[in-house]
Amino acid sequence: MATGSHTTHLFMTADHYAALGLAANASLADIKKAFRQKASFYHPDRNDAPDAAQRFAQVQKAYEVLSDDEARQAYDDNRRRNLLDDPLQTAQEIWQAYSARIFSSSSSSPSSSS
Repeated sequence: MATGSHTTHLFMTADHYAALGLAANASLADIKKAFRQKASFYHPDRNDAPDAAQRFAQVQKAYEVLSDDEARQAYDDNRRRNLLDDPLQTAQEIWQAYSARIFSSSSSSPSSSS
Protein backbone atom coordinates (compact mmCIF):
# COMPACT_ATOMS: atom_id res chain seq x y z
CA MET A 1 0.00 0.00 0.00
CA ALA A 2 1.25 3.45 -0.84
CA THR A 3 1.73 5.78 2.07
CA GLY A 4 1.89 9.52 2.00
CA SER A 5 -0.10 12.64 2.68
CA HIS A 6 -2.74 11.80 0.05
CA THR A 7 -3.48 8.42 1.65
CA THR A 8 -3.47 9.91 5.13
CA HIS A 9 -5.87 12.62 3.93
CA LEU A 10 -8.28 9.94 2.68
CA PHE A 11 -8.14 8.22 6.06
CA MET A 12 -9.27 11.41 7.73
CA THR A 13 -12.02 12.50 5.34
CA ALA A 14 -13.75 9.31 4.17
CA ASP A 15 -15.95 6.99 6.19
CA HIS A 16 -14.98 3.69 4.63
CA TYR A 17 -17.38 1.67 6.75
CA ALA A 18 -20.31 3.84 5.63
CA ALA A 19 -19.20 3.54 2.01
CA LEU A 20 -19.64 -0.22 2.31
CA GLY A 21 -22.68 -0.02 4.60
CA LEU A 22 -20.88 -1.80 7.45
CA ALA A 23 -20.31 -1.43 11.17
CA ALA A 24 -16.77 -0.89 12.44
CA ASN A 25 -16.63 -4.45 13.78
CA ALA A 26 -17.29 -6.05 10.37
CA SER A 27 -15.34 -9.18 9.54
CA LEU A 28 -13.14 -9.52 6.46
CA ALA A 29 -15.81 -11.78 4.92
CA ASP A 30 -18.42 -9.04 5.51
CA ILE A 31 -16.12 -6.46 3.94
CA LYS A 32 -15.55 -8.62 0.85
CA LYS A 33 -19.26 -9.35 0.44
CA ALA A 34 -20.27 -5.70 0.85
CA PHE A 35 -17.56 -4.62 -1.59
CA ARG A 36 -18.75 -7.04 -4.27
CA GLN A 37 -22.36 -5.88 -3.86
CA LYS A 38 -21.61 -2.16 -3.81
CA ALA A 39 -19.03 -2.32 -6.60
CA SER A 40 -21.49 -4.20 -8.80
CA PHE A 41 -24.26 -1.71 -8.02
CA TYR A 42 -22.19 1.49 -8.51
CA HIS A 43 -20.07 0.32 -11.45
CA PRO A 44 -20.30 3.11 -14.03
CA ASP A 45 -21.02 0.59 -16.81
CA ARG A 46 -24.11 -0.61 -14.91
CA ASN A 47 -25.31 2.53 -13.15
CA ASP A 48 -26.33 5.70 -15.00
CA ALA A 49 -26.50 7.90 -11.89
CA PRO A 50 -24.37 11.04 -12.17
CA ASP A 51 -22.46 10.14 -9.00
CA ALA A 52 -22.00 6.42 -9.82
CA ALA A 53 -18.32 6.76 -10.77
CA GLN A 54 -17.56 8.74 -7.61
CA ARG A 55 -19.44 6.25 -5.41
CA PHE A 56 -17.67 3.37 -7.17
CA ALA A 57 -14.29 4.99 -6.43
CA GLN A 58 -15.30 5.44 -2.76
CA VAL A 59 -16.25 1.76 -2.53
CA GLN A 60 -12.94 0.74 -4.12
CA LYS A 61 -10.94 2.91 -1.71
CA ALA A 62 -12.93 1.62 1.27
CA TYR A 63 -12.20 -1.96 0.27
CA GLU A 64 -8.52 -1.17 -0.31
CA VAL A 65 -8.18 0.20 3.22
CA LEU A 66 -10.47 -2.16 5.14
CA SER A 67 -9.25 -5.38 3.53
CA ASP A 68 -5.62 -4.65 4.46
CA ASP A 69 -4.98 -5.38 8.16
CA GLU A 70 -2.33 -2.71 8.59
CA ALA A 71 -4.23 -0.01 6.70
CA ARG A 72 -7.46 -0.87 8.55
CA GLN A 73 -5.71 -0.63 11.93
CA ALA A 74 -4.32 2.80 11.03
CA TYR A 75 -7.74 3.92 9.79
CA ASP A 76 -9.50 2.63 12.94
CA ASP A 77 -6.91 4.29 15.19
CA ASN A 78 -7.49 7.58 13.38
CA ARG A 79 -11.28 7.24 13.71
CA ARG A 80 -10.96 6.70 17.45
CA ARG A 81 -8.65 9.69 17.81
CA ASN A 82 -11.09 11.89 15.91
CA LEU A 83 -14.23 10.45 17.52
CA LEU A 84 -15.76 9.72 14.12
CA ASP A 85 -17.29 6.35 14.98
CA ASP A 86 -20.82 7.65 15.48
CA PRO A 87 -21.12 11.36 16.21
CA LEU A 88 -24.92 11.21 16.12
CA GLN A 89 -25.01 8.45 18.72
CA THR A 90 -22.51 10.35 20.89
CA ALA A 91 -24.63 13.51 20.65
CA GLN A 92 -27.78 11.56 21.52
CA GLU A 93 -26.10 9.98 24.55
CA ILE A 94 -24.92 13.39 25.76
CA TRP A 95 -28.39 14.86 25.27
CA GLN A 96 -30.12 11.93 27.03
CA ALA A 97 -27.78 12.15 30.01
CA TYR A 98 -28.25 15.92 30.20
CA SER A 99 -32.03 15.84 29.82
CA ALA A 100 -32.38 12.98 32.32
CA ARG A 101 -30.44 15.02 34.87
CA ILE A 102 -32.55 18.13 34.21
CA PHE A 103 -35.87 16.29 34.32
CA SER A 104 -34.98 14.31 37.42
CA SER A 105 -33.94 17.48 39.27
CA SER A 106 -37.11 19.33 38.23
CA SER A 107 -39.39 16.44 39.29
CA SER A 108 -37.74 16.25 42.72
CA SER A 109 -38.18 19.95 43.42
CA PRO A 110 -41.38 21.06 45.19
CA SER A 111 -44.13 22.21 42.94
CA SER A 112 -45.76 25.61 43.34
CA SER A 113 -49.29 24.39 42.59
CA SER A 114 -52.10 25.13 45.06
